[in-house]
Amino acid sequence: METELRTVTANGINQAVRVAGPPDGIPVLLIHGNCSSSLFWEPLLRRLPPTLRVVAPDLRGYGDSETAPVNATRGLRDFADDVAALLDDPTLFGSGSGSGSGSGTGRPVVVGHSLGGGVAMRLLVDHPHRVGALLLAAPVSPYGFGGTRDLDGTPATPDFAGTGAGTANGDFVARLAAGDRGADTQASPRAVLRAAYVADPESLGTDEELLLDSVLSTATGDDNYPGTAVPSENWPGTAPGERGVLNALAPTWFRLADELVAVAEKPPITWVRGDADVIVSDTSLFDLAYLGSLGVVPGWPGEETCPPQPMVGQTRAVLERYAAAGGAYREVVLPECGHSPHLERPAEFVAELLALTTVPAA
Repeated sequence: METELRTVTANGINQAVRVAGPPDGIPVLLIHGNCSSSLFWEPLLRRLPPTLRVVAPDLRGYGDSETAPVNATRGLRDFADDVAALLDDPTLFGSGSGSGSGSGTGRPVVVGHSLGGGVAMRLLVDHPHRVGALLLAAPVSPYGFGGTRDLDGTPATPDFAGTGAGTANGDFVARLAAGDRGADTQASPRAVLRAAYVADPESLGTDEELLLDSVLSTATGDDNYPGTAVPSENWPGTAPGERGVLNALAPTWFRLADELVAVAEKPPITWVRGDADVIVSDTSLFDLAYLGSLGVVPGWPGEETCPPQPMVGQTRAVLERYAAAGGAYREVVLPECGHSPHLERPAEFVAELLALTTVPAA
């Protein structure tokens, strides 16, 4: 599919939006993850049929969208509100989406990757009548990222210490801000792209430079990535602040499991993940509790006090509750696949997406 990049003013900010396919095509909304942009969908777009109307925005502070601040106390709702405002734009979705039956001007299939999966869940909770189906690709847990100890999302500490902006690698943030394209250190954006975003760096292929452009488009600072941190009396001495992206992902502010289960309209959900994901995992290399258990972060108080977050187990438990409450979901596990199923297993991913476009809206 050939794409067009537009600038749309919606929810009070200028949003860059990648658009492809006919205005009357089956609507699909693609929401990218953290430290990326709509460019991250470009390899997937080449594989999609021309019957789809695809809209892929750059979230605030990413890509070519306005570097508007992220109020972490709203969880991921700033992002979800931005995306929801796009659904009312007739130049993007024909005559608008919201009450149709899954094609043309119907409700879009909403695809969310990583952080974007959390945005997609928030969009469903806040606007259930606008979503035809969800495709969650390696999504953040419905209990946020880090700081919880069991399948019910119980806090490990009262202030969710060890989550939020204070957990970011300062060298990585500095290299992001500097636009570093080298690979001379593990903290370089290119090295992180190769090691963490995919299981096999060869899967990036000739798109590596384009994907690195996407990573480097991330706006850095207290209001964006990673955000602000506050000191904590609990290990490892840092807790989420109230500004910025990593705090918006922290369980202090992003916890929507019960809301997702209780949503009145329950479209079908497909959850696609790789079994070699090192970011969203029950043994995540970005979870300080797990790193502490490996001895990488000193002073870990132990399994009983601060166990690693069971991210995958939490998502499964919540989706099982969603199904028991009248919804439907399926879990698709891709072997030897990392954090980006749409890049690493594109054929399987496209098949799952197209299957959802044939399902009537809830």
